[in-house]
Amino acid sequence: MRAVVALSGGVDSSVAAALLKEQGYEVIGVTMRLFDDPATHPHTTCCGGAAMESARRVAGVLGIPFYTIDLRAEFQKLVIDYLVSEYRLGRTPNPCIQCNTLIKFNLFHQKVKALNADFIATGHHARIKRDEEGVWHLYRGADPKKDQSYFLYTLKQTVMAELLLPIGEFTKAQVRELAHRFCLPSATKPESQELCFITDDNYVHFLKRYRPELFHPGPLYDRHGNLLGEHDGIVGFTIGQRKGLKIALGERRYVTAIDPERNAIIIGAEQDVYARVVEGDRANWIKGPPPPGKVRLWAKVRYQGPGGWAEVEPLPGNRVRVTFENPQWAPTPGQAVVFWDRDEVSGGAIITGVQNPEPGN
Repeated sequence: MRAVVALSGGVDSSVAAALLKEQGYEVIGVTMRLFDDPATHPHTTCCGGAAMESARRVAGVLGIPFYTIDLRAEFQKLVIDYLVSEYRLGRTPNPCIQCNTLIKFNLFHQKVKALNADFIATGHHARIKRDEEGVWHLYRGADPKKDQSYFLYTLKQTVMAELLLPIGEFTKAQVRELAHRFCLPSATKPESQELCFITDDNYVHFLKRYRPELFHPGPLYDRHGNLLGEHDGIVGFTIGQRKGLKIALGERRYVTAIDPERNAIIIGAEQDVYARVVEGDRANWIKGPPPPGKVRLWAKVRYQGPGGWAEVEPLPGNRVRVTFENPQWAPTPGQAVVFWDRDEVSGGAIITGVQNPEPGN
């Protein structure tokens, strides 16, 4: 059986390729070129030119064929331009989910078909299993600190039928041990950063360099409509943000809403950032159709958030309403709300609306 591995040059995808070869698969390594390395940080990204060379070295050690696919134009249009347009509309996008959905498990999947692959494989920390009825299920990775199932809620049954996630059963420490056992050059490679194309993990710096015209000063209000000051541009803020407000009110204030029509930032007290009800669209249910009615699931509105029990209600138009038992910190339009049944991912959606409490102090 032939498996094409999305080989980034990092330790996770490298070990995924090594494990599959050990298991008897005919393995081919393929790296996606998604953008050009910045001159100031040529070795910090996972999908640029430097990463291609790292992946090539891994393939050489493993003795597997290696190819590259240039998807820079597609990545620009589908991920970077999407990120810019979302920030312009006052939303906070998740480019990793966008990339997984449209690049890795769509375009990449289609292109490697030319290699007559039976499977594609990635280094995601998540697990998939097929039940006796032929339905595929997505589960959290074995390492709770590295679990990436949140980013994979958009997977379709057709993709999962041809997908391998070889490291999902291992902790990160075990993956590192395996990398040393396989003598992989990526064994000591540091963790990749949160956003592969933003070298300093600061999206504001990226936007100022890439699209400085997006930064238009505007009013900063409290939740009662009182004008408090001026901001440098709504694209530089996200819900729950406290730094950068440039005002002194004697106590902490946070961004509670972004109003693109007025080019305004609204701030409030800490309790104003919490919300119990969120709505989302573009919902995806891993096993296929949505449940017939409301269902109690564990949900998260942010990858790093703790999450909580919620009542998830499918709505017409591929939408959902999620009502948490306890208020959640900073649900944000543009981010994903994802829900689990114990360790199994049920589905998720992109947050479009949040019902905040009445204005506080």
